[in-house]
Amino acid sequence: MAQTKGRFEMYDMGNYKLHVYYTNDVLGDASYIIEGEDALVTMEQPLFKDNVAEFDAYLSQLGKNVEKRITDYHVGGTGKHDVIMAEGMPEFTEGDVYGGMMKGFAGAFGDAMTEMPTENVSVVAFGSTHTWAGVTFEFRHGAASDFPGASILIGNKVYYTHWTPVKAHISHLQISSPAAIDAEIDEAEKSLASGAELFIGGHGGAVKRDAVEFKIAYLKKMKDLFAANLTAQAFVDAMRKVYSGLPGDAGLEDLAKALYK
Repeated sequence: MAQTKGRFEMYDMGNYKLHVYYTNDVLGDASYIIEGEDALVTMEQPLFKDNVAEFDAYLSQLGKNVEKRITDYHVGGTGKHDVIMAEGMPEFTEGDVYGGMMKGFAGAFGDAMTEMPTENVSVVAFGSTHTWAGVTFEFRHGAASDFPGASILIGNKVYYTHWTPVKAHISHLQISSPAAIDAEIDEAEKSLASGAELFIGGHGGAVKRDAVEFKIAYLKKMKDLFAANLTAQAFVDAMRKVYSGLPGDAGLEDLAKALYK
C-alpha cells in the first residue's frame, strides 16, 4: 500500500501478529492492530484525518473483522464503532484536564482532526483479563503519576504503556513532578517483570527489553542528579554532561521547570 503520511511495521508474535502504525503526526502518536487467526483488535486509533484514512485502508486490507477497538490513553478516529476503555477513563476524557487538552488541539489543528467518537463505551476493570481475536489482554494500572489509563499485557508477549520506552531524554509531559520519577521507575520495572518481549506505547512504537532497561537506569540517574543539584540550570547542565548527545536534549529545560516548580 502506498504510504504518504505514516508507516507500518509488523511483528510475528507466534499466535498473533502485531502491526505498528507510526503516524508521524505532530504528537508522535502510534496506533496498533493485533491480528489473530480470525479477527482483529485495534488500539489507540489515530487522531488526524490523513492518518485515519491511511490506518483504515491498511486495516481493510487485512480482510478480517475488527472484534474490539481499545481506547486507552488516546481518544481517536474510531468513528461510529463501540470502544473499550479501562475503568475511570471515560469520565477522565470528559473532565477539565483531558477535555481541555482536546479543545486545545481543536483550536490548534482545526479541520485536520477527525471527528470525535460517538458510540458506546464498554468499561473493563483493572486486574481483569479478556480474550479478543484469540489473544489475551490483561489490564493493569498504569504509572501512578499518569491519568487513569491502563498498562496492557497482550498475549503475554507485548506490554503497552502510555509512553514507549526510548533511548532519549524523557518529556516533561511524562515526568511532570519529582514523584513521577519514582512512579515511572516502578512501572518500568513491572513491565520488565511481566516477561514481555516487546514494549509499545501511545507515543513511540515498538522496542525491546534493552530500551526499558535504559529507561530505568536513566530515571535513577535523573533522580540522583535532581537531589544533587539545587537549581534547574544546574540540573540541566548535569544531565547534558552525563548524557551528551542523547536525543531530546532540547526538552531538558522544560523537564527542569517541571521538576523545580
